[in-house]
Amino acid sequence: MLVSSGLVSTAHADTSVKRTAQCQGDWLPGTPTADEVMRGELPLVEQPPVKIGTKINWAMSPYHNRSWEFVFQSLRWMGTLVVAYENSGEERYLDRAKEITKDWVDHNRRGARGTPSYAWKDHPVSLRSQALVCLSMHVKDAWLKQTLAEHAKLLSDSRLYKKGHNHGIDQDIALMAIGCRYGRKDWTGLAVKRLTGTVKLDVDSQGALMEQAPRYAVYVHSRLMVAMTNIKDCGRKVPGEISRRADALKAFVAHSTQPNGFMVPIGDGSAVVEPKMETGTPKENVKVYKAGYVYGRTDWGKPESAFYSIRFGPGLKFHGHEDHLGVTYYAQGRDILVDGGFNSYEKSSYRYWTLSPEAHNVPSVVGARFRPRTASKLVKTSYGKDRQAFKLTDKAYGASRTRSVLVNHGQDVMAVLDTASGGKKVTNLWRFAPSFKVISNGGGRVVLGDGKFRVTMVQLAGCKPVGGQKVQRGGKLGWVSPTYLSKQPTNVVVSPAAKSLLTVIVPDTDSPKVSCSGGKVKVQGLTFPAGLL
Repeated sequence: MLVSSGLVSTAHADTSVKRTAQCQGDWLPGTPTADEVMRGELPLVEQPPVKIGTKINWAMSPYHNRSWEFVFQSLRWMGTLVVAYENSGEERYLDRAKEITKDWVDHNRRGARGTPSYAWKDHPVSLRSQALVCLSMHVKDAWLKQTLAEHAKLLSDSRLYKKGHNHGIDQDIALMAIGCRYGRKDWTGLAVKRLTGTVKLDVDSQGALMEQAPRYAVYVHSRLMVAMTNIKDCGRKVPGEISRRADALKAFVAHSTQPNGFMVPIGDGSAVVEPKMETGTPKENVKVYKAGYVYGRTDWGKPESAFYSIRFGPGLKFHGHEDHLGVTYYAQGRDILVDGGFNSYEKSSYRYWTLSPEAHNVPSVVGARFRPRTASKLVKTSYGKDRQAFKLTDKAYGASRTRSVLVNHGQDVMAVLDTASGGKKVTNLWRFAPSFKVISNGGGRVVLGDGKFRVTMVQLAGCKPVGGQKVQRGGKLGWVSPTYLSKQPTNVVVSPAAKSLLTVIVPDTDSPKVSCSGGKVKVQGLTFPAGLL
Protein backbone atom coordinates (compact mmCIF):
# COMPACT_ATOMS: atom_id res chain seq x y z
CA MET A 1 0.00 0.00 0.00
CA LEU A 2 1.10 3.55 -0.64
CA VAL A 3 0.60 6.79 1.24
CA SER A 4 1.58 9.85 -0.72
CA SER A 5 3.12 12.92 0.84
CA GLY A 6 3.43 14.56 -2.58
CA LEU A 7 -0.27 15.40 -2.66
CA VAL A 8 -0.10 17.71 0.34
CA SER A 9 3.24 19.37 -0.25
CA THR A 10 3.58 22.89 -1.58
CA ALA A 11 4.38 22.85 -5.29
CA HIS A 12 7.97 23.81 -6.08
CA ALA A 13 9.17 24.44 -9.60
CA ASP A 14 12.73 23.58 -10.58
CA THR A 15 13.54 25.69 -13.61
CA SER A 16 16.70 23.69 -14.36
CA VAL A 17 14.86 20.50 -15.29
CA LYS A 18 15.74 19.31 -18.78
CA ARG A 19 13.45 17.48 -21.13
CA THR A 20 14.76 14.07 -22.13
CA ALA A 21 14.32 11.97 -25.23
CA GLN A 22 13.47 9.04 -22.95
CA CYS A 23 10.38 10.83 -21.64
CA GLN A 24 9.21 13.11 -24.42
CA GLY A 25 7.34 11.82 -27.47
CA ASP A 26 4.14 10.00 -28.35
CA TRP A 27 4.58 6.91 -26.19
CA LEU A 28 2.05 7.95 -23.55
CA PRO A 29 -1.67 7.19 -23.84
CA GLY A 30 -4.14 10.07 -24.10
CA THR A 31 -5.56 9.25 -20.69
CA PRO A 32 -5.12 9.70 -17.83
CA THR A 33 -3.67 13.19 -17.47
CA ALA A 34 -1.02 13.98 -14.90
CA ASP A 35 -3.53 15.88 -12.77
CA GLU A 36 -5.92 12.93 -12.82
CA VAL A 37 -3.13 10.68 -11.58
CA MET A 38 -2.30 13.20 -8.85
CA ARG A 39 -5.95 13.09 -7.77
CA GLY A 40 -5.82 9.30 -7.68
CA GLU A 41 -8.17 8.80 -10.62
CA LEU A 42 -7.45 6.47 -13.54
CA PRO A 43 -9.65 6.43 -16.65
CA LEU A 44 -8.19 3.50 -18.60
CA VAL A 45 -9.21 1.64 -21.80
CA GLU A 46 -12.42 3.64 -22.31
CA GLN A 47 -13.76 2.65 -18.90
CA PRO A 48 -15.09 5.10 -16.28
CA PRO A 49 -12.38 6.51 -13.99
CA VAL A 50 -11.34 4.32 -11.08
CA LYS A 51 -10.47 6.04 -7.81
CA ILE A 52 -7.22 4.43 -6.72
CA GLY A 53 -6.71 7.06 -4.03
CA THR A 54 -3.40 7.59 -2.30
CA LYS A 55 -3.24 3.97 -1.16
CA ILE A 56 -2.97 1.73 -4.20
CA ASN A 57 -4.19 -1.85 -4.24
CA TRP A 58 -2.04 -3.36 -6.96
CA ALA A 59 -4.25 -6.45 -7.20
CA MET A 60 -7.34 -4.43 -8.07
CA SER A 61 -9.37 -5.33 -11.14
CA PRO A 62 -12.51 -3.18 -10.89
CA TYR A 63 -13.95 -4.22 -14.25
CA HIS A 64 -12.49 -7.76 -14.43
CA ASN A 65 -11.14 -6.63 -17.78
CA ARG A 66 -7.84 -8.00 -19.05
CA SER A 67 -7.03 -4.87 -21.01
CA TRP A 68 -7.61 -2.68 -17.95
CA GLU A 69 -5.33 -4.91 -15.85
CA PHE A 70 -2.60 -4.82 -18.49
CA VAL A 71 -2.63 -1.01 -18.78
CA PHE A 72 -2.76 -0.60 -15.00
CA GLN A 73 0.28 -2.84 -14.55
CA SER A 74 2.18 -1.17 -17.40
CA LEU A 75 2.65 2.00 -15.25
CA ARG A 76 2.55 4.20 -18.32
CA TRP A 77 0.08 6.33 -16.41
CA MET A 78 2.86 6.96 -13.90
CA GLY A 79 5.01 8.15 -16.78
CA THR A 80 2.66 11.06 -17.36
CA LEU A 81 3.85 12.48 -14.04
CA VAL A 82 7.51 12.40 -15.07
CA VAL A 83 6.66 14.14 -18.34
CA ALA A 84 4.67 16.73 -16.39
CA TYR A 85 7.72 17.25 -14.16
CA GLU A 86 9.96 17.79 -17.18
CA ASN A 87 7.49 20.21 -18.73
CA SER A 88 6.70 22.22 -15.59
CA GLY A 89 9.60 21.71 -13.22
CA GLU A 90 7.12 21.01 -10.39
CA GLU A 91 8.77 18.50 -8.11
CA ARG A 92 5.48 17.19 -6.72
CA TYR A 93 4.97 15.31 -9.99
CA LEU A 94 8.35 13.58 -9.72
CA ASP A 95 7.87 12.85 -6.02
CA ARG A 96 4.55 11.16 -6.71
CA ALA A 97 5.96 9.20 -9.68
CA LYS A 98 8.80 7.92 -7.49
CA GLU A 99 6.42 6.96 -4.68
CA ILE A 100 4.11 5.07 -7.02
CA THR A 101 6.94 3.19 -8.69
CA LYS A 102 8.77 2.29 -5.47
CA ASP A 103 5.53 0.99 -4.03
CA TRP A 104 4.85 -1.06 -7.17
CA VAL A 105 8.34 -2.56 -6.99
CA ASP A 106 7.93 -3.42 -3.30
CA HIS A 107 4.55 -5.09 -3.75
CA ASN A 108 4.97 -6.81 -7.12
CA ARG A 109 8.09 -8.89 -6.89
CA ARG A 110 8.16 -11.43 -9.69
CA GLY A 111 6.94 -14.83 -8.57
CA ALA A 112 6.08 -13.64 -5.08
CA ARG A 113 2.82 -14.58 -3.43
CA GLY A 114 0.21 -11.89 -3.99
CA THR A 115 1.80 -10.48 -7.14
CA PRO A 116 -0.78 -10.48 -9.96
CA SER A 117 0.35 -12.97 -12.59
CA TYR A 118 -0.31 -10.54 -15.41
CA ALA A 119 2.09 -7.95 -13.96
CA TRP A 120 5.04 -9.84 -15.41
CA LYS A 121 3.58 -10.91 -18.75
CA ASP A 122 5.50 -9.83 -21.84
CA HIS A 123 3.49 -6.76 -22.83
CA PRO A 124 3.20 -5.07 -19.41
CA VAL A 125 6.92 -5.67 -18.95
CA SER A 126 7.68 -4.04 -22.31
CA LEU A 127 5.54 -0.96 -21.86
CA ARG A 128 6.42 -0.52 -18.19
CA SER A 129 10.10 -0.49 -19.12
CA GLN A 130 9.78 2.78 -21.03
CA ALA A 131 8.06 4.43 -18.08
CA LEU A 132 10.80 3.14 -15.76
CA VAL A 133 13.59 4.32 -18.08
CA CYS A 134 11.92 7.73 -18.23
CA LEU A 135 11.83 7.88 -14.43
CA SER A 136 15.47 6.78 -14.23
CA MET A 137 16.52 9.97 -16.00
CA HIS A 138 15.69 11.83 -12.78
CA VAL A 139 15.78 9.15 -10.06
CA LYS A 140 19.14 7.43 -9.58
CA ASP A 141 18.18 5.08 -6.72
CA ALA A 142 19.60 1.56 -6.74
CA TRP A 143 16.17 -0.11 -6.48
CA LEU A 144 15.11 1.44 -9.79
CA LYS A 145 18.26 0.35 -11.61
CA GLN A 146 17.81 -3.12 -10.15
CA THR A 147 14.22 -3.51 -11.34
CA LEU A 148 15.21 -2.27 -14.80
CA ALA A 149 17.90 -4.95 -14.89
CA GLU A 150 15.28 -7.55 -14.00
CA HIS A 151 13.04 -6.25 -16.79
CA ALA A 152 15.94 -6.45 -19.25
CA LYS A 153 16.64 -10.04 -18.21
CA LEU A 154 13.07 -11.01 -19.11
CA LEU A 155 13.08 -8.96 -22.29
CA SER A 156 16.25 -10.66 -23.53
CA ASP A 157 14.99 -14.20 -22.78
CA SER A 158 14.36 -15.88 -26.15
CA ARG A 159 11.80 -18.20 -24.54
CA LEU A 160 9.57 -15.23 -23.73
CA TYR A 161 10.05 -13.35 -26.98
CA LYS A 162 6.97 -12.78 -29.19
CA LYS A 163 8.59 -13.02 -32.59
CA GLY A 164 6.62 -11.73 -35.57
CA HIS A 165 4.08 -9.85 -33.43
CA ASN A 166 3.61 -6.27 -32.23
CA HIS A 167 4.43 -7.49 -28.70
CA GLY A 168 7.86 -8.50 -29.97
CA ILE A 169 8.38 -5.03 -31.39
CA ASP A 170 7.55 -3.54 -28.00
CA GLN A 171 9.93 -5.98 -26.30
CA ASP A 172 12.76 -4.83 -28.56
CA ILE A 173 11.96 -1.15 -28.03
CA ALA A 174 12.09 -1.72 -24.28
CA LEU A 175 15.32 -3.72 -24.36
CA MET A 176 16.94 -1.11 -26.59
CA ALA A 177 15.90 1.65 -24.16
CA ILE A 178 17.33 -0.10 -21.10
CA GLY A 179 20.49 -1.17 -22.92
CA CYS A 180 21.14 2.31 -24.23
CA ARG A 181 20.40 3.87 -20.84
CA TYR A 182 23.06 1.78 -19.10
CA GLY A 183 25.54 1.24 -21.93
CA ARG A 184 24.77 -2.46 -22.43
CA LYS A 185 25.75 -3.13 -26.03
CA ASP A 186 24.76 -6.78 -25.70
CA TRP A 187 21.16 -5.74 -25.01
CA THR A 188 21.02 -3.08 -27.74
CA GLY A 189 22.59 -5.43 -30.28
CA LEU A 190 20.12 -8.19 -29.49
CA ALA A 191 17.21 -5.77 -29.72
CA VAL A 192 18.17 -4.56 -33.21
CA LYS A 193 18.84 -8.08 -34.47
CA ARG A 194 15.54 -9.45 -33.19
CA LEU A 195 13.56 -6.45 -34.35
CA THR A 196 14.77 -6.90 -37.91
CA GLY A 197 13.55 -10.50 -37.95
CA THR A 198 10.23 -9.66 -36.32
CA VAL A 199 9.47 -6.84 -38.74
CA LYS A 200 10.12 -9.14 -41.70
CA LEU A 201 7.56 -11.58 -40.29
CA ASP A 202 4.99 -9.02 -39.15
CA VAL A 203 5.03 -6.77 -42.24
CA ASP A 204 5.37 -8.47 -45.60
CA SER A 205 7.25 -7.10 -48.60
CA GLN A 206 4.05 -5.40 -49.89
CA GLY A 207 3.63 -3.58 -46.59
CA ALA A 208 0.66 -5.64 -45.36
CA LEU A 209 0.45 -6.36 -41.64
CA MET A 210 0.37 -10.10 -41.02
CA GLU A 211 -1.61 -9.91 -37.76
CA GLN A 212 -4.94 -10.04 -39.67
CA ALA A 213 -6.43 -6.88 -38.16
CA PRO A 214 -5.58 -3.82 -40.29
CA ARG A 215 -6.05 -1.33 -37.45
CA TYR A 216 -2.96 -2.78 -35.77
CA ALA A 217 -0.93 -1.49 -38.72
CA VAL A 218 -1.33 2.01 -37.27
CA TYR A 219 0.04 0.84 -33.93
CA VAL A 220 2.90 -1.10 -35.50
CA HIS A 221 3.86 1.87 -37.67
CA SER A 222 3.91 4.21 -34.68
CA ARG A 223 6.03 1.78 -32.68
CA LEU A 224 8.47 1.33 -35.55
CA MET A 225 8.88 5.11 -35.67
CA VAL A 226 9.77 5.01 -31.98
CA ALA A 227 12.12 2.07 -32.53
CA MET A 228 13.99 3.74 -35.38
CA THR A 229 14.38 6.97 -33.41
CA ASN A 230 15.74 5.07 -30.42
CA ILE A 231 18.17 3.10 -32.59
CA LYS A 232 19.55 6.34 -34.05
CA ASP A 233 19.71 8.04 -30.64
CA CYS A 234 21.72 5.09 -29.37
CA GLY A 235 24.30 5.62 -32.10
CA ARG A 236 23.29 2.68 -34.23
CA LYS A 237 22.25 2.41 -37.86
CA VAL A 238 18.66 1.51 -38.64
CA PRO A 239 18.56 -1.67 -40.75
CA GLY A 240 17.13 -0.95 -44.19
CA GLU A 241 14.61 -3.77 -43.93
CA ILE A 242 12.97 -2.04 -40.96
CA SER A 243 12.73 1.39 -42.57
CA ARG A 244 11.49 0.02 -45.91
CA ARG A 245 8.70 -2.02 -44.37
CA ALA A 246 7.69 0.74 -41.98
CA ASP A 247 7.32 3.03 -44.98
CA ALA A 248 5.34 0.41 -46.93
CA LEU A 249 2.86 0.13 -44.04
CA LYS A 250 1.57 3.61 -44.86
CA ALA A 251 0.00 2.51 -48.15
CA PHE A 252 -1.53 -0.52 -46.45
CA VAL A 253 -3.19 1.75 -43.89
CA ALA A 254 -4.46 3.99 -46.69
CA HIS A 255 -5.97 1.08 -48.64
CA SER A 256 -7.53 -0.27 -45.42
CA THR A 257 -9.30 3.02 -44.76
CA GLN A 258 -12.85 3.55 -46.00
CA PRO A 259 -13.95 6.77 -47.74
CA ASN A 260 -15.48 7.97 -44.44
CA GLY A 261 -11.98 8.14 -42.95
CA PHE A 262 -12.33 5.11 -40.66
CA MET A 263 -10.44 1.86 -41.11
CA VAL A 264 -12.47 -1.10 -42.29
CA PRO A 265 -13.15 -3.14 -39.13
CA ILE A 266 -11.64 -6.47 -40.15
CA GLY A 267 -10.40 -8.81 -37.43
CA ASP A 268 -9.91 -7.28 -34.00
CA GLY A 269 -10.72 -3.78 -35.13
CA SER A 270 -13.54 -1.41 -34.29
CA ALA A 271 -15.40 0.76 -36.80
CA VAL A 272 -14.19 4.04 -35.28
CA VAL A 273 -10.44 3.73 -35.83
CA GLU A 274 -9.34 6.89 -37.63
CA PRO A 275 -5.64 6.63 -38.51
CA LYS A 276 -3.82 9.70 -37.19
CA MET A 277 -0.86 9.38 -39.52
CA GLU A 278 0.24 10.67 -42.89
CA THR A 279 -0.19 7.87 -45.41
CA GLY A 280 -0.11 9.73 -48.70
CA THR A 281 -2.49 8.80 -51.52
CA PRO A 282 -1.71 5.52 -53.31
CA LYS A 283 -1.80 5.46 -57.09
CA GLU A 284 -4.06 2.40 -57.30
CA ASN A 285 -7.79 2.34 -56.58
CA VAL A 286 -7.68 -1.46 -56.34
CA LYS A 287 -5.05 -3.35 -54.36
CA VAL A 288 -4.57 -7.07 -53.79
CA TYR A 289 -2.35 -8.01 -50.88
CA LYS A 290 -0.94 -11.53 -50.81
CA ALA A 291 -1.42 -11.48 -47.04
CA GLY A 292 -5.13 -11.92 -47.73
CA TYR A 293 -6.82 -8.62 -48.56
CA VAL A 294 -8.55 -7.23 -51.61
CA TYR A 295 -9.40 -3.53 -51.35
CA GLY A 296 -11.18 -1.48 -53.99
CA ARG A 297 -12.70 1.99 -54.26
CA THR A 298 -14.01 4.34 -56.90
CA ASP A 299 -11.81 7.27 -55.91
CA TRP A 300 -9.67 8.79 -53.17
CA GLY A 301 -10.66 11.74 -51.02
CA LYS A 302 -14.39 11.54 -51.70
CA PRO A 303 -16.66 10.33 -48.84
CA GLU A 304 -19.37 9.31 -51.30
CA SER A 305 -17.04 6.88 -53.09
CA ALA A 306 -17.72 3.15 -53.05
CA PHE A 307 -15.37 0.81 -51.19
CA TYR A 308 -15.18 -2.94 -50.63
CA SER A 309 -12.96 -5.47 -48.93
CA ILE A 310 -12.57 -9.23 -49.48
CA ARG A 311 -10.66 -11.62 -47.21
CA PHE A 312 -8.55 -14.67 -48.06
CA GLY A 313 -5.05 -15.91 -47.27
CA PRO A 314 -3.38 -17.73 -44.33
CA GLY A 315 -5.51 -19.32 -41.64
CA LEU A 316 -6.53 -17.43 -38.53
CA LYS A 317 -3.78 -16.19 -36.22
CA PHE A 318 -3.07 -13.36 -33.80
CA HIS A 319 -5.85 -10.77 -34.22
CA GLY A 320 -7.66 -12.45 -37.10
CA HIS A 321 -11.20 -13.82 -37.36
CA GLU A 322 -12.70 -16.71 -39.32
CA ASP A 323 -13.70 -14.28 -42.06
CA HIS A 324 -12.23 -15.88 -45.18
CA LEU A 325 -14.21 -15.25 -48.37
CA GLY A 326 -16.03 -12.53 -46.41
CA VAL A 327 -16.85 -9.13 -47.86
CA THR A 328 -17.69 -5.66 -46.63
CA TYR A 329 -19.31 -2.98 -48.78
CA TYR A 330 -19.52 0.80 -48.47
CA ALA A 331 -21.39 2.87 -51.06
CA GLN A 332 -22.86 6.33 -51.50
CA GLY A 333 -21.41 7.64 -48.27
CA ARG A 334 -22.55 4.84 -45.94
CA ASP A 335 -21.84 1.33 -44.71
CA ILE A 336 -23.94 -1.30 -46.48
CA LEU A 337 -22.44 -4.67 -45.47
CA VAL A 338 -20.38 -4.83 -42.27
CA ASP A 339 -18.44 -7.39 -40.25
CA GLY A 340 -19.51 -8.48 -36.79
CA GLY A 341 -16.77 -6.27 -35.36
CA PHE A 342 -14.60 -6.35 -32.25
CA ASN A 343 -16.01 -6.32 -28.73
CA SER A 344 -13.07 -7.04 -26.43
CA TYR A 345 -10.36 -9.55 -25.57
CA GLU A 346 -12.34 -10.96 -22.65
CA LYS A 347 -12.75 -14.73 -22.70
CA SER A 348 -16.51 -14.69 -23.15
CA SER A 349 -18.91 -16.62 -25.37
CA TYR A 350 -19.66 -13.41 -27.24
CA ARG A 351 -15.98 -12.76 -27.90
CA TYR A 352 -15.63 -16.24 -29.39
CA TRP A 353 -18.78 -15.73 -31.44
CA THR A 354 -17.31 -12.54 -32.99
CA LEU A 355 -14.39 -14.66 -34.17
CA SER A 356 -16.62 -17.28 -35.81
CA PRO A 357 -17.86 -17.45 -39.42
CA GLU A 358 -21.36 -16.59 -38.15
CA ALA A 359 -20.17 -13.05 -37.42
CA HIS A 360 -19.09 -12.43 -41.02
CA ASN A 361 -20.55 -12.19 -44.53
CA VAL A 362 -19.44 -15.64 -45.66
CA PRO A 363 -20.80 -18.80 -47.32
CA SER A 364 -21.03 -22.15 -45.58
CA VAL A 365 -21.50 -25.68 -46.90
CA VAL A 366 -24.72 -27.29 -45.71
CA GLY A 367 -24.23 -30.38 -43.57
CA ALA A 368 -20.44 -30.00 -43.38
CA ARG A 369 -18.37 -29.20 -40.32
CA PHE A 370 -16.27 -26.04 -40.28
CA ARG A 371 -12.52 -26.53 -40.04
CA PRO A 372 -10.91 -23.62 -38.13
CA ARG A 373 -7.72 -21.90 -39.30
CA THR A 374 -8.05 -23.06 -42.91
CA ALA A 375 -6.19 -21.04 -45.52
CA SER A 376 -7.94 -19.76 -48.64
CA LYS A 377 -6.72 -18.74 -52.10
CA LEU A 378 -7.45 -15.99 -54.57
CA VAL A 379 -7.45 -17.95 -57.83
CA LYS A 380 -8.66 -15.49 -60.46
CA THR A 381 -8.95 -11.73 -60.93
CA SER A 382 -10.31 -9.46 -63.61
CA TYR A 383 -10.55 -5.76 -63.07
CA GLY A 384 -10.66 -2.41 -64.74
CA LYS A 385 -11.55 1.09 -63.63
CA ASP A 386 -15.33 0.62 -63.32
CA ARG A 387 -15.65 -3.11 -62.67
CA GLN A 388 -13.63 -5.69 -60.78
CA ALA A 389 -14.15 -9.41 -60.24
CA PHE A 390 -12.39 -11.95 -58.04
CA LYS A 391 -12.65 -15.69 -57.44
CA LEU A 392 -11.65 -17.29 -54.13
CA THR A 393 -11.74 -20.83 -52.79
CA ASP A 394 -10.85 -22.96 -49.78
CA LYS A 395 -11.68 -26.25 -48.06
CA ALA A 396 -12.84 -24.86 -44.74
CA TYR A 397 -15.78 -27.29 -44.86
CA GLY A 398 -13.90 -30.24 -46.36
CA ALA A 399 -15.48 -29.79 -49.76
CA SER A 400 -14.23 -26.87 -51.81
CA ARG A 401 -16.33 -23.76 -51.34
CA THR A 402 -15.88 -21.10 -53.98
CA ARG A 403 -16.94 -17.48 -53.99
CA SER A 404 -16.78 -15.07 -56.90
CA VAL A 405 -17.26 -11.36 -56.25
CA LEU A 406 -18.04 -8.68 -58.82
CA VAL A 407 -18.20 -4.98 -57.95
CA ASN A 408 -19.43 -2.36 -60.38
CA HIS A 409 -18.69 1.32 -59.87
CA GLY A 410 -20.44 4.39 -61.21
CA GLN A 411 -23.68 2.52 -60.90
CA ASP A 412 -23.03 0.78 -57.60
CA VAL A 413 -23.68 -2.98 -57.59
CA MET A 414 -22.07 -5.90 -55.77
CA ALA A 415 -22.73 -9.44 -57.00
CA VAL A 416 -21.53 -12.58 -55.21
CA LEU A 417 -21.72 -16.16 -56.45
CA ASP A 418 -21.29 -19.05 -53.98
CA THR A 419 -20.91 -22.73 -54.85
CA ALA A 420 -19.43 -25.93 -53.36
CA SER A 421 -17.85 -28.99 -54.91
CA GLY A 422 -19.60 -32.34 -55.27
CA GLY A 423 -22.99 -30.74 -55.82
CA LYS A 424 -23.28 -29.81 -52.15
CA LYS A 425 -25.59 -26.99 -51.15
CA VAL A 426 -24.41 -23.68 -49.74
CA THR A 427 -25.99 -20.97 -47.66
CA ASN A 428 -24.70 -17.52 -46.76
CA LEU A 429 -25.06 -14.63 -44.31
CA TRP A 430 -25.38 -10.90 -45.00
CA ARG A 431 -24.93 -8.46 -42.12
CA PHE A 432 -26.25 -5.01 -42.89
CA ALA A 433 -25.26 -1.82 -41.08
CA PRO A 434 -27.29 -1.42 -37.85
CA SER A 435 -28.99 1.78 -39.07
CA PHE A 436 -30.98 -0.24 -41.64
CA LYS A 437 -34.48 -1.57 -40.95
CA VAL A 438 -36.28 -4.26 -42.95
CA ILE A 439 -38.84 -2.73 -45.32
CA SER A 440 -39.94 -5.92 -47.10
CA ASN A 441 -38.95 -9.54 -47.56
CA GLY A 442 -40.41 -11.81 -50.21
CA GLY A 443 -39.85 -13.46 -53.57
CA GLY A 444 -36.12 -13.64 -53.13
CA ARG A 445 -35.82 -9.92 -52.40
CA VAL A 446 -35.04 -8.21 -49.10
CA VAL A 447 -35.37 -4.42 -49.00
CA LEU A 448 -33.85 -2.46 -46.15
CA GLY A 449 -34.02 1.23 -45.45
CA ASP A 450 -32.47 4.00 -43.40
CA GLY A 451 -34.67 7.08 -43.64
CA LYS A 452 -35.27 7.60 -47.35
CA PHE A 453 -32.25 5.54 -48.39
CA ARG A 454 -32.95 2.01 -49.59
CA VAL A 455 -30.81 -1.02 -50.41
CA THR A 456 -32.08 -4.21 -52.03
CA MET A 457 -30.67 -7.72 -51.85
CA VAL A 458 -31.76 -10.14 -54.61
CA GLN A 459 -30.89 -13.85 -54.60
CA LEU A 460 -30.97 -16.23 -57.54
CA ALA A 461 -30.42 -19.98 -57.73
CA GLY A 462 -29.81 -21.44 -61.16
CA CYS A 463 -30.70 -18.08 -62.70
CA LYS A 464 -34.12 -18.06 -61.02
CA PRO A 465 -35.25 -16.03 -57.99
CA VAL A 466 -35.06 -18.06 -54.78
CA GLY A 467 -37.14 -17.13 -51.75
CA GLY A 468 -37.08 -18.20 -48.14
CA GLN A 469 -34.67 -15.60 -46.78
CA LYS A 470 -34.86 -15.20 -43.02
CA VAL A 471 -33.86 -12.06 -41.16
CA GLN A 472 -32.50 -12.02 -37.64
CA ARG A 473 -32.12 -8.86 -35.59
CA GLY A 474 -30.65 -9.87 -32.29
CA GLY A 475 -31.20 -13.51 -31.45
CA LYS A 476 -28.29 -15.79 -32.35
CA LEU A 477 -26.86 -13.99 -35.38
CA GLY A 478 -28.15 -10.42 -35.52
CA TRP A 479 -25.42 -8.53 -33.68
CA VAL A 480 -22.56 -6.16 -34.40
CA SER A 481 -19.88 -4.56 -32.23
CA PRO A 482 -18.79 -1.34 -33.94
CA THR A 483 -16.89 -0.08 -30.86
CA TYR A 484 -15.04 -1.53 -27.89
CA LEU A 485 -17.37 -3.33 -25.44
CA SER A 486 -20.45 -2.47 -27.52
CA LYS A 487 -23.06 -4.94 -28.75
CA GLN A 488 -25.83 -3.68 -31.02
CA PRO A 489 -28.66 -5.54 -32.74
CA THR A 490 -28.54 -5.43 -36.52
CA ASN A 491 -30.26 -7.18 -39.41
CA VAL A 492 -28.62 -10.33 -40.71
CA VAL A 493 -30.14 -12.01 -43.76
CA VAL A 494 -29.83 -15.80 -43.80
CA SER A 495 -30.17 -17.27 -47.27
CA PRO A 496 -31.96 -20.48 -48.22
CA ALA A 497 -29.80 -23.46 -49.18
CA ALA A 498 -29.00 -24.03 -52.85
CA LYS A 499 -26.32 -25.61 -55.02
CA SER A 500 -25.55 -22.18 -56.45
CA LEU A 501 -26.44 -18.83 -54.88
CA LEU A 502 -26.05 -15.54 -56.70
CA THR A 503 -26.55 -12.57 -54.38
CA VAL A 504 -26.93 -9.09 -55.83
CA ILE A 505 -26.69 -6.00 -53.59
CA VAL A 506 -28.08 -2.82 -55.16
CA PRO A 507 -27.77 0.39 -53.11
CA ASP A 508 -30.15 3.36 -53.36
CA THR A 509 -33.22 1.57 -54.71
CA ASP A 510 -36.06 -0.60 -53.46
CA SER A 511 -37.04 -1.94 -56.90
CA PRO A 512 -33.98 -2.80 -59.00
CA LYS A 513 -34.53 -4.50 -62.34
CA VAL A 514 -32.71 -7.83 -62.11
CA SER A 515 -32.97 -10.62 -64.70
CA CYS A 516 -30.98 -13.68 -65.71
CA SER A 517 -31.01 -15.66 -68.95
CA GLY A 518 -28.59 -17.19 -71.42
CA GLY A 519 -25.77 -17.10 -68.91
CA LYS A 520 -26.08 -13.34 -68.51
CA VAL A 521 -27.32 -11.26 -65.56
CA LYS A 522 -28.79 -7.82 -66.07
CA VAL A 523 -29.04 -5.35 -63.18
CA GLN A 524 -30.40 -1.87 -63.83
CA GLY A 525 -29.11 -1.96 -67.39
CA LEU A 526 -25.73 -3.46 -66.49
CA THR A 527 -24.83 -6.85 -67.95
CA PHE A 528 -22.31 -9.35 -66.63
CA PRO A 529 -21.74 -13.14 -66.82
CA ALA A 530 -23.81 -15.29 -64.46
CA GLY A 531 -20.51 -16.78 -63.31
CA LEU A 532 -19.20 -13.22 -62.71
CA LEU A 533 -15.80 -13.98 -64.30
